[in-house]
Amino acid sequence: MNWTPPDSLATAIAQAQQATTHALADGKTRLQIEVVLPDLSPMALAHDYLPLFSELGADLKVFFADAGAAALARREWGNPSYSVRGVNELITPVAASDRAVIIVAPTPVEVTTIEQMCLTAGDRPFILLNPKLQDVAVVGIGYAGRQLRERFLNTLELCYYLRPLAEEIILWRCYPQPWQIWQYSPLGSTCLAEFDQRPSGEAIERALAAQRGRSGEGFVSRLRRFLRALQT
Repeated sequence: MNWTPPDSLATAIAQAQQATTHALADGKTRLQIEVVLPDLSPMALAHDYLPLFSELGADLKVFFADAGAAALARREWGNPSYSVRGVNELITPVAASDRAVIIVAPTPVEVTTIEQMCLTAGDRPFILLNPKLQDVAVVGIGYAGRQLRERFLNTLELCYYLRPLAEEIILWRCYPQPWQIWQYSPLGSTCLAEFDQRPSGEAIERALAAQRGRSGEGFVSRLRRFLRALQT
């Protein structure tokens, strides 16, 4: 299968759903999805992504970082058939009857609880939508931060990723494809680089060296601003 990068938010979410389906079919149950676009709220992303699991009904459980966000989602979504709760709202967040667990925009504050929920879920699909957990490993103090990355974060398959690097350039991954850098233009999209694993900021900058030369310093300054956010 050879997909090209999305030309709209609707296409990106459809690709995220397809990537999820392919990853689950390959036996990967701990998944992560990141669609990092300006003004895209986690609730809007979740609302459009969750129909992928509509057949599960009440056997799907969706969590937000706090009870207030969960209550707002229930109200905005018209009290859906599946459970929508805050991460710390239930004594037993993952029940034996749950067939899939999705956590929307978790933060470092909830990381210990989320890790335990993931262990409880076992082989059932456990999916993080636009998480902010990488911050824990970045700011973690020495060995503790590395332990967290090895024990939990590195067990997640980042099956879909979309993030602008500059005005017309994106970093994109759609499972089972590799990581890629694409450039949009009026004539169509062009793949500028490909990586087997998520590239570091330095790897991206090296891959775009030729592009920098053609585009001048304006491109460099814009790109470096985004690269700082990609450091892991």
